[in-house]
Amino acid sequence: MSAVDDVTRPQNVRLSDSGRAVRILDQSLLPNRTVYLELSGLSELYEAIASLRVRGAPAIGIFAGYAMYVLSLQTAAEDAGSFLAECRANRDYLNSSRPTAVNLRRMLDRQLTAAQSARGGGIAEMQRAMLRTAEAIHRSDIAMCRAISEHGLGLIKPGDSILTHCNAGPLATSEYGTALGPVFLAHERGIPLHVWCDETRPLLQGARLTAYELQSAGIDCTLICDNMASLVMKQGRINACFVGCDRVARNGDTANKIGTSGVAILAAYYGIPFYVLGPSSTIDPDCPDGAHIPIELRDEEEIKSRFFASPTAPPEVRCYNPAFDVTDHTLITAIVTERGVCYPPFEASLSAFFKEAET
Repeated sequence: MSAVDDVTRPQNVRLSDSGRAVRILDQSLLPNRTVYLELSGLSELYEAIASLRVRGAPAIGIFAGYAMYVLSLQTAAEDAGSFLAECRANRDYLNSSRPTAVNLRRMLDRQLTAAQSARGGGIAEMQRAMLRTAEAIHRSDIAMCRAISEHGLGLIKPGDSILTHCNAGPLATSEYGTALGPVFLAHERGIPLHVWCDETRPLLQGARLTAYELQSAGIDCTLICDNMASLVMKQGRINACFVGCDRVARNGDTANKIGTSGVAILAAYYGIPFYVLGPSSTIDPDCPDGAHIPIELRDEEEIKSRFFASPTAPPEVRCYNPAFDVTDHTLITAIVTERGVCYPPFEASLSAFFKEAET
């Protein structure tokens, strides 16, 4: 079993009790069914990421760390070189499951580096190094969530109403969350806040996941359709927007769930602060701007038939289904990481985090 034992909330991703599988809460079935899966095969680990059974950039990073370790236990290699070749192949295959979130690639690379650094001790020591690294990734995410929550809480005051898009709460991370971390922390401390949840079409992560976890925690929240955000802002019901991120470019352009950039544009029009919250591991110093962030395209049936008893569009109609969009840095009030709050100009304020983002 994982040595990570300081999580105060139910863990949606961890090493199984046997130590030979990754245990996840299947988020694709929420909120109607609560099902935990134990996964160990390469294809099912890939499928869990691609089909959003595990999702959220930090949670995917934790999953990737444990997945690489679990796969390392199945090796048929007889020498360190062959073992590393298997690890590289596993890394490359898992990395292809979702191209936009940089955490996945970074944590896969971190595991490969751990194996390479322990090469002199043979395969058994390389496996132990990968276990230690997976547990370190998990512990770091817990600390990250707590720090982001503290920094973000300083940006709001009691009684504020926060608009969020998609899901960046405990389900997407190890504990409090990123964008929703300040809300959960405020709730623990008895600070009243209200959250407006965009449903987040087409996969409804706001409706299925954010509303679910807020409601379960007893946090005051209201669900709205994505196209209602403008009216709610116009009515003066929103004090700030808090969203997560999957990749931050060097200039501060930020990739997040499709629809996020529209929320940012509306917030700018109505003079509402727009905050992006995420770990420094989402900062990609090698990516100069949002135009260089790859955008994942997903199955058109997610628009036409997913979550509906019958199709909502003609079966022959073509659909365009990008999973993410990029919010221009000029629309972002501040970017909050575990190391603090970055304000424009972002190229300068984020530069202090580049070194940590590469470790």
